[in-house]
Amino acid sequence: EIDSRDEKQLLELALEEKKTMDKKIIMLCRKLFQLLVPKEKYDRSHVILEVTAGRTTGGDICQQFTKEMFEMYQNYADYKRWTFDIVNYTLAEIGGLHHAAAHISGDDVYRHLKYEGGTHRVQRIPETGLSSRMQRIHTGTMSVIVLPQPEEVDVKVDPKDLRIDTFRAKGAGGQHVNKTDSAVRIVHLPTGLAVECQQERSQQLNKEIALRTLRAKLYQQVIEKQLSQEQSARKLQLGTRAQSERIRTYNFTQDRVTDHRISYDARNIKEILSGKEALDKLINRVLEFAEIEAVTEYLENMQTLEGGGC
Repeated sequence: EIDSRDEKQLLELALEEKKTMDKKIIMLCRKLFQLLVPKEKYDRSHVILEVTAGRTTGGDICQQFTKEMFEMYQNYADYKRWTFDIVNYTLAEIGGLHHAAAHISGDDVYRHLKYEGGTHRVQRIPETGLSSRMQRIHTGTMSVIVLPQPEEVDVKVDPKDLRIDTFRAKGAGGQHVNKTDSAVRIVHLPTGLAVECQQERSQQLNKEIALRTLRAKLYQQVIEKQLSQEQSARKLQLGTRAQSERIRTYNFTQDRVTDHRISYDARNIKEILSGKEALDKLINRVLEFAEIEAVTEYLENMQTLEGGGC
């Protein structure tokens, strides 16, 4: 026999246990679902991430947004405990960013960042720069490229096919500026691909990093061919990963981020640009959508095969 106080304690314990068991069930269902999802070849690879400012009136809104986006991914790498090594960083005169690239290594980096590639659009009233004189909403863009880079990139590069130039590194306020020609630019003559590295003070280190980036870009051509062959109608709904495809809009006046591929709106742009939990939630929403599409396609293919067998 138990009194009402004991009954209340037992009820609280039962409810707490139910809550714990529900979480375990959800976690196990999630693991089971992920086991069914067809794995992409490069999901566990490191990546080369590049950001480039677009064009608009004045240009400064794009360059400032590009800087914010690059910092967002840098903070996200820190949040995910990845290693973020900058290989190129070209500042704009007004404090924004023309172009930057980084090598990101860690667990499942490409899996989380593979759908970030494309055109990101910004809508805001500029606070600084030339465009701030015109108090109206400006629209600008910047592009993101995400290239998977397996640990062993087996691409043979003939030294005869390379033109290597050296120059002085550039940076704001004297930062990254050297008195010697330590920055390196490498051009692959057969393809016209060009890469730069100016982050290290050693010319040899910059050359090694630039060569690694060049191999990754050459390897990208092989990878993109494989990815395009593997893509189906359902995967195309999530996007082609093309640089020219607009995937997301950041509307500062409405404090809203819209991912156009999954028709999903997220609030609090500052939280997302901080590169932590809010961005991780947005990225995982895109991944979940992609996984559902992949499993649906897999099951439909199985039904088709079974139907053909009968």
